[in-house]
Amino acid sequence: MSQMRGGFSKELTDLRNKLLNFTSMIELELDFSEEDVEFADRSALRKLADEIELVISRLVHSFSVGNAIKNGVPVAIIGETNAGKSTLLNVLLNEEKAIVSDIHGTTRDVIEDTINIDGITFRFIDTAGIRETNDTIESLGIERTFQKLEQAEIVLWMVDSVNAVSQIELLSEKIVPRCEGKHLIIVFNKADLIEENQKEDLSALLKDFPKESTEHIFISAKQRKNTSELQKMLISAAHLPTVTQNDIIVTNVRHYEALSKASDAIHRVQNGLDMHISGDFLSQDIRECIFFISDIAGEVTNDMVLQNIFQHFCIGK
Repeated sequence: MSQMRGGFSKELTDLRNKLLNFTSMIELELDFSEEDVEFADRSALRKLADEIELVISRLVHSFSVGNAIKNGVPVAIIGETNAGKSTLLNVLLNEEKAIVSDIHGTTRDVIEDTINIDGITFRFIDTAGIRETNDTIESLGIERTFQKLEQAEIVLWMVDSVNAVSQIELLSEKIVPRCEGKHLIIVFNKADLIEENQKEDLSALLKDFPKESTEHIFISAKQRKNTSELQKMLISAAHLPTVTQNDIIVTNVRHYEALSKASDAIHRVQNGLDMHISGDFLSQDIRECIFFISDIAGEVTNDMVLQNIFQHFCIGK
């Protein structure tokens, strides 16, 4: 696994060279526009842009794996107050990390800890219970709950099985839209207090939830029933690919942000080529892409562009 030194550094250098060649051809096209000289046809430029986009896209998508390896897969535990979130966190961590109480609103802040399950590190985030409240401190905790939800890749929505119907009806509009692009596991806790036919009715309530990214399970956190099955669900939901020593993985947030912006810029270049826009506009977008890659791999100067032109094209010879 390579990051910045070695593999990552070489990948970025190769990427920067491709960008340098691209901008050189565009600059030449602009400089010799009156002489109707074409240094590279648009299909060749599109092919080069596709190669650049492929590398950037691979690096951007590697961040979710890199972040999980470095910090753990972020899992938010959310739900109404007193649904058993803190009890579940303590069971998963096998320690009394969170305060467990029958009093609603006991967890007013965010509690985080990590655990390794079958070789995968998970970073669990126990959040304040979601409910209507006039308590200023508790309200701030609930606000942080939704902030942490945005950062999670997996969301465990804890539901008290006894009061599940009202909880799902009240909170689904607040929670489900925020889970777009995430894996949502609805955890019906205190399932030992309801009958089997009630479980079937609760399962039926979820028929309109996104099937490809939503699943559910019945557990009893207090009695540790079915919690091992929940761990298996978490492993499956993480769906981390096998990483080898030679794979290039981005783990630095600043690098990820720069690559994401470079990705947006190269997509504009691709669209511009398809729409046959002028070289002036292509030049702006490709230079923006170079700017963000340079933030990681080092600056690309005008002198470097000129040197590349003289080195690879028969100009001034």
